[in-house]
Amino acid sequence: MTAAAAETRNESPDGSHGEVRRRRGGRWIERWDPEDEGFWRETGERIARRNLVFSVLSEHIGFSIWSLWSVMVLFMGPEYGIAPAEKFFLVAMPTVVGGVLRVPYTFAVARFGGRNWTVISAALLLVPTSVAAVVLEPGTSYTTFLLVAALAGVGGGNFASSMTNINSFYPLRKKGWALGMNAGGGNIGVPVIQLLGLLVIGTAGAAHPRIVLAVYVPLIVIAAVCAALFMDNLAPVTNDTGAALDAAREPHTWVMSLLYLGTFGSFIGYSFAFGLVLQNQFARTPLQAASLTFIGPLLGSLIRPVGGRLADRFGGARITLGNFAAMGLATGVVIYASTVRSLAVFLVGFIALFVLTGLGNGSTYKMIPGIFQAQALRRGLVGEEAAAYGRRLSGAAMGLIGAVGALGGLAINLAFRQSFLVAGSGTPAFVSFLGCYVVCGAVTWTVYLRPAARARRMARTAGAAEAAPADEGRPAVYAEV
Repeated sequence: MTAAAAETRNESPDGSHGEVRRRRGGRWIERWDPEDEGFWRETGERIARRNLVFSVLSEHIGFSIWSLWSVMVLFMGPEYGIAPAEKFFLVAMPTVVGGVLRVPYTFAVARFGGRNWTVISAALLLVPTSVAAVVLEPGTSYTTFLLVAALAGVGGGNFASSMTNINSFYPLRKKGWALGMNAGGGNIGVPVIQLLGLLVIGTAGAAHPRIVLAVYVPLIVIAAVCAALFMDNLAPVTNDTGAALDAAREPHTWVMSLLYLGTFGSFIGYSFAFGLVLQNQFARTPLQAASLTFIGPLLGSLIRPVGGRLADRFGGARITLGNFAAMGLATGVVIYASTVRSLAVFLVGFIALFVLTGLGNGSTYKMIPGIFQAQALRRGLVGEEAAAYGRRLSGAAMGLIGAVGALGGLAINLAFRQSFLVAGSGTPAFVSFLGCYVVCGAVTWTVYLRPAARARRMARTAGAAEAAPADEGRPAVYAEV
């Protein structure tokens, strides 16, 4: 028996190493209790970190393929006969497909196993990459480009299954950091493929987009093979359609969907549209645009784990509220720069927006498991029973929340399309985004922070330990999310 197989088959939450039943002959771990500090220290952390590393690799390449067409449009000059407004819609196609796929991808982890589904989902990335290499040339119809771009949406689905899987591996006290690292490492796939596009345009020229695709085919194969060799399935994460229904009935799921739409929807929407905005609003060439577009997504990706870490320490709701306020200020800078047509000021404001979306992505995703864990405690559950309840609902909710957040990227690209069609500028679109951030900040304060602050004051005044109940018709309030 190999060391990896022994590790997978024989470790149990109490640290013992007796033989356990294997499921379907794969790398299945039958018992998993990360909330047990002894198990986590002796066994769990090592296994979880290994799975996190290879989850990040697969998700990273998935994000690259998801954002593939934000790079391909930079290669599509006048000879392709595609108008600027049509390009915004083209890059929006993977966004909407990826958003829809996030729901089934979430539950595929429970159906097939996290390791098994990572292998499958990584291998599926070969489809949009190979088909794009076949059709990417002048003379191809716009409809064909739309259909092929839609195939890249499978890369967006990877995020949901990866986050759901890693959420199950880590204890609540570590989820902000772990989910931030997983998502941040994946998000970096956006600037990496943009940098590769810049390199190709700067060296081989805009007539050779297939070089970008040729680089990713072997990387996809490597990601699938590594997942097969080094990742594990968690048997306790069983298929549970009831969890999806329970999560959908939870008001918090939809509140958090709105907040994540404001953070991740902005990140992915801006990532896909940045190059086109620079070309259409500031008359940048494809090479000039490509030399700038990677900066924002790169910084936003790198800082996402910081958002999770800050949320672990200070509470996700507090970090999220401050983040939306800062996003509003940065959007104001972008609106001003758009009005006076200052590229330097525009870049400062827009890159600040990217950084803030990354922070907000980390803090909002930290809130999700915290909300459902707190809900379990309010129901009188304790110990592993409470942890299992929190994992069950938070894992299901992540798929729904991630799907809505991804669709925010579609909304941003459609807003830019309409803005340039009507006004010849992105300014009206940015004004609408500012309104969205104001609403998200107000919701964060109203649902999570204001009632929690009031409950603490009442507890201090009355000398009681429990928080006040939520207002009628409003989701339960949790002070520590």
